[in-house]
Amino acid sequence: MSTASDPIAKSAINGIRTALGVGGVVSLLVGILILVWPGKTAAVVAAIIAIYAIVGGLVYAGLGIFSKVMGGWARVGHIILGIGFVVAGVLMFANLGLAVATLAIFLGVVVGIMWIVEGVVALTTLSDSASKGWSIFFAIISILAGIVLFFSPLFGAVVLWWLLGISMVVLGLIQIVRAFTCGENV
Repeated sequence: MSTASDPIAKSAINGIRTALGVGGVVSLLVGILILVWPGKTAAVVAAIIAIYAIVGGLVYAGLGIFSKVMGGWARVGHIILGIGFVVAGVLMFANLGLAVATLAIFLGVVVGIMWIVEGVVALTTLSDSASKGWSIFFAIISILAGIVLFFSPLFGAVVLWWLLGISMVVLGLIQIVRAFTCGENV
C-alpha cells in the first residue's frame, strides 16, 4: 500500500492536482469570457466551428479525389460532402454574427424539443415512478420550459449561454479549490 511519502503516489497526486487546476482555470476563464463578452465569445465558437467545417470539408474532398479504394459513387459523395462543408464554413466566416444567431436559434429549438420530449417521457413512465408528484411536477416544468424555448429560441439560447458562463465560473472555482486540497489526507 502506498503512502504520501511514496514518490509514485506523490507523482500521481501532483498529476491529479495539475489536471484539476488546469481544467479549473480553463473553465473559469471561458466562463468569465462568456459573461464579460458573450457575443464575442459566441463568435469565437462560431469561428472554431467554421474552421472545423472547412478543414473537414477539405479532408472529405481530398478523400474523394485521391482515394484509390473508393468506388465512383462513394468518391462523388465524399467530394460533394466536402464541398458542402467548405461552403458552410466560408459562409459562416462571411458573417459570423448571422452564424452565431443561426447556431443559437438552432440550439434553442433543439433544446426546446428535447425538454418537451423529456417531459412527455416522464409522464409516460409515471406508473413506474416512485415519486409520482415530483415526476408530474418535473414533466410540467420540462414541457413548459421546452415550449417557451421552442417559441423564443434566440432568447432561450442567450439565457442558456449565460447559465453556461455562470456554471463554468462556479465549477472552475470549485476545480481550483479541489486542486489545492486534493490528496491532503493521503
